[in-house]
Amino acid sequence: MELKNKIIVITGAGSGIGRALAVRFHAEGAKAVVSVDINFENAQETAAMVGGVAMSADVAKEEDILRVIEATEADIGPIDLFCSNAGVGMGEDLTSPNSEWQMIWDINVMSHVYAARHLVPRMVARGGGYLMNTSSAAGLLNQIGGAAYGVTKHAAVGFGEWVAIHHQHEGIKVSMLCPQAVRTPMTEVANDATAAAASNGMIEPAELAETVVEELRKESFIILPHPIVLEYMRNKTTNYDRWIGGMNKLMRKITGLI
Repeated sequence: MELKNKIIVITGAGSGIGRALAVRFHAEGAKAVVSVDINFENAQETAAMVGGVAMSADVAKEEDILRVIEATEADIGPIDLFCSNAGVGMGEDLTSPNSEWQMIWDINVMSHVYAARHLVPRMVARGGGYLMNTSSAAGLLNQIGGAAYGVTKHAAVGFGEWVAIHHQHEGIKVSMLCPQAVRTPMTEVANDATAAAASNGMIEPAELAETVVEELRKESFIILPHPIVLEYMRNKTTNYDRWIGGMNKLMRKITGLI
């Protein structure tokens, strides 16, 4: 996909990855960038940077995502690319309350479902469209120190695969954005999950956005701003038991057990 003259919606656009994507897509000549965030002031700041439109939404609520879709298509035009980017990290381990598991599930997984549910039929009817869902390398490799995060990011990748499998022939393109550590408000928190994700270094959001543009142009299903993740994926599938052992050793190292 070439981004020039495209209408693009980005959730979680108020900071971090979402803001960097908005700026980069605008530089590519996007016709309109709709910046969506639960914090409306942050969304407005991003929109001002790209001459776009700001909207507020809680992506855990289906009605909010539907409102964003309907307002964009009514006031601006058909959505060419929907970036379901908003996400959270919580539910650290087995002792985490059910409320955290449910909240992260609704945000990290169901937000993708809601967007696809209301956009795929519209896109199919007009000949196609593109969904890019932000997952994480954790969705491919799991997450030390983040039980619910690793689980929900795996589920997000699985859902993206399902959409591609069932709708690719109808013109629906899907990409899953799967970075390791990116310098965002989420990684400002010093914990085991951040330490594990940053073991290969932390990149800036602008670096990630550059990779995204390149991979959207190729219409790649998996977008890896950290290329080494592909090597880790191959190690995992080549010898699962050895990979589990290696991850257990890394966990013990990070948590100070060895």
